[in-house]
Amino acid sequence: MSALMAILMTLTLAMPGIALAQSTEEGVANFYSDAFQGKKTASGDVYDKAGLTAAHKKLPFGTKVKVTNVDNGKSVVVTVNDRMAPSNKAVIDVTRRAAEELDFVKMGKAKVKLDVQK
Repeated sequence: MSALMAILMTLTLAMPGIALAQSTEEGVANFYSDAFQGKKTASGDVYDKAGLTAAHKKLPFGTKVKVTNVDNGKSVVVTVNDRMAPSNKAVIDVTRRAAEELDFVKMGKAKVKLDVQK
């Protein structure tokens, strides 16, 4: 078992872009400013505030993530297509539409739970 862990650790350190991500995560979600509308994301997609996409620090592009607002129980599934700055303290940045569905546009941020979808 320890040999397998050593291999996984080596791979994670050698290929940080392919790091093994947790299947659940909790923290704060923000939403993108409207100023990003029409600009390219890190994946090359064009940002659309009416879409259901998100930025994450580590999850691979194309990953589907269920985001649940822990204060009101509302949830939405988004697709990761952008990267967050390592200095960003949030766990995810979502589109305006996703923030509307999660009901946190007025507050600007919300405590959320992330569940990677299989």
